Amino acid sequence: MDIVFLTKLLAPCLPYLLKLGGIAAEKTAEKAAENIAPDIWEKAKKVWSKLGTKVESKDELKVAAEQVAAKPESSARQAVFQEELEILLKENPNLAEEIGKILQEEQPTASGVQINQTVTHNEGQAIGQMVDSKAIGRIDGNIQGGVNF
Repeated sequence: MDIVFLTKLLAPCLPYLLKLGGIAAEKTAEKAAENIAPDIWEKAKKVWSKLGTKVESKDELKVAAEQVAAKPESSARQAVFQEELEILLKENPNLAEEIGKILQEEQPTASGVQINQTVTHNEGQAIGQMVDSKAIGRIDGNIQGGVNF
């Protein structure tokens, strides 16, 4: 399991994850939805459903999580959290396996539409991919007309 990825996934979500389960859980989820991409939030919640009680039960890990929640962008705080998280997962291989499975789950695309286009044997060449209304690709050659970038 990539512990660095897990730490980076949880760090921006910790301010909200630490508040889940309390009286204000619904408002916490709404606030998280405003500030975090939905797919990241959903994956972080799934991971936290397995991890949360373990974090609460280990003082060093709980303090590290609270420190990251207070300043999620701090790489120093993330490093301490990552170290404590790694210790927990080494002590609990079944938990590590469950979290690994969650991290490997595919996220469904919003629209389910994906367009691949390749145009060759032309003066120019267009190679691209359209995923969730984001264009990914390269255009070589001349572009004419009303194209805005």
